[in-house]
Amino acid sequence: MSTVFRLIGRFPLMAATVFVAVLGGVFSAAWPTAVPWLLGGFAILIAVRSAWSMARRLLAGTLGIDILAITAIVATVLIGEYWAALIIVLMLTGGEALEDYAAGRARRDLSALLDRTPSIAHRVDAARATTDVPVEGLVVGDRIIVRVGELVPVDCVLASPSGEFDESSITGESLPVTRSAGDEVLSGGVNGSTAVELTVARPASESQYQRIVALVEQATGSQSPMVRLADRFAVPFTAIAYAIGGLAWWWSGNPERFAEVLVVATPCPLIIAAPVAFMAGMSRAARDGIIVKSSATLERLWRAKTVAFDKTGTLTRGEPEVIAFRPAPGVDVAFAVRLAAAAEQASVHTLAHAITAYAGDAPAAETAEELTASGVTATAEGHRIVVGRADFVAAEASGFAAADLQPGELAVYVGIDGAFAGAFVLRDEVRPDAKATVDGLRAAGILDIAMLTGDAEVTARHVAAEVGIDDVHAACLPEDKVLAVHAFADRPVVMVGDGVNDAPVLAAAEVGIAMGARGATAASQSADIVILRDDISRVVLALATGRETVQVALQSIWVGLALSLALMVVGAFGVLPAIIGAWCQEGVDVVSILWALRAVRTHPA
Repeated sequence: MSTVFRLIGRFPLMAATVFVAVLGGVFSAAWPTAVPWLLGGFAILIAVRSAWSMARRLLAGTLGIDILAITAIVATVLIGEYWAALIIVLMLTGGEALEDYAAGRARRDLSALLDRTPSIAHRVDAARATTDVPVEGLVVGDRIIVRVGELVPVDCVLASPSGEFDESSITGESLPVTRSAGDEVLSGGVNGSTAVELTVARPASESQYQRIVALVEQATGSQSPMVRLADRFAVPFTAIAYAIGGLAWWWSGNPERFAEVLVVATPCPLIIAAPVAFMAGMSRAARDGIIVKSSATLERLWRAKTVAFDKTGTLTRGEPEVIAFRPAPGVDVAFAVRLAAAAEQASVHTLAHAITAYAGDAPAAETAEELTASGVTATAEGHRIVVGRADFVAAEASGFAAADLQPGELAVYVGIDGAFAGAFVLRDEVRPDAKATVDGLRAAGILDIAMLTGDAEVTARHVAAEVGIDDVHAACLPEDKVLAVHAFADRPVVMVGDGVNDAPVLAAAEVGIAMGARGATAASQSADIVILRDDISRVVLALATGRETVQVALQSIWVGLALSLALMVVGAFGVLPAIIGAWCQEGVDVVSILWALRAVRTHPA
């Protein structure tokens, strides 16, 4: 029962139409004289409401398709065909309900992003006492403490000797960054394994993370509304219907012919078929693990000309992996890897997790001490082990030699019993299906494919070459990505990303696609499409779904309009009474809807 009331609350006009129809049926038996007033009065009210809505759209520069329905309602009431008028009203309100349902709930809810925005900071006074204060109360020069795993609340300068921060959600860089005293630390970064002290460099209103929130809100508000697909057929179809109805009236001298033509000319295929096709396409996409938040998104996909990708976590996995261990001369690889993993088990560092995963089984360390942003010193199986940065290991192990690294690679060095043992080489690997995805988009006719990333130029171009992208925009902050999207000539633009730093550009693009399986909630909230599986090839599938859905919608419209045109010709000769014509038009609805439901067919997963 609660579901029924919820639907009534969401679609009151359609519910009211059904109620009036039931009440009219009761009155037909008990109070026949009231039926014309009930049905006719309600139909005219709906016609006036639709006319007001249509007038507002006309002032906004959009010609809708409701004028035919309004004219048909008024004409059927004037000739006394009240039930025919109510059937048209049911079609009109039902179409509005379907379109509203297809659009779904508002997708521009930024609550998740706002909830994650730091609100409290730990300020340190001159007496070294710590007080929790609102972030907005911080001023330049304040000293704050950021504890393990906390977000940096505002842009700061590091006061501690060193610190390590995960800035992937801000810059897109997948590897943790090490900062030394005096270095800038961006708001929104996650502190590493040791508390650090920082000096406020900018107030909250001017800090990086808060600027991202503002960018998302600004991009959201600048989106232009989509013109309904069906509205493009409004002018020619309306002109043809009025012409046939007018000629029938003039030729017969009977005004009822005009009403009888308009009843079957009521644009049911336009009002109902397209929303049904879009709902079917959205349902199909959901079963493929692709959440499309509005029907307008499918139409934008249909017209898409450019696709841009973020790098980290989108084209790449977003997690560093060990690709090799390079031993020093004479060092046994298995021996060195096991002992290094024993030491790294004591660390919470992202790179430590990658090393222990690479090693598999490892002995437990007897002692272990981690020096923040430098490395780990441990003992295991009677050996002294150091694992970490180059300068840290070089100071502890003789014979140190720096690894020869390629763009996008990082080394973690190992020393055992005072001698250099080798280096782990890590890289954020390109997704195995990334190149196939780019190739699939080109095969689908998307010729302009770009990469927008916060990474350095060398690393960005290395990944781009691997996946087959030539247009590279590197070292981009969130606002740079937004500017790049606005600069693309071929539109609409599809943007694919996953982190908080991608939220503004996902909102700014005509179609934003978030990799939601691992990506930030902020990106998912600001995107038009969320891919639930950690599978970038779903971008190609989303594009195909959008194109095929619109094609089916167009086919259903053409089928419905062809049938309506045939009925108009029959109605012009006076052999189709208005009430019969209204039911025939409902039959056209059924055919159009069944055709539109072909869009629900799902691709193999």
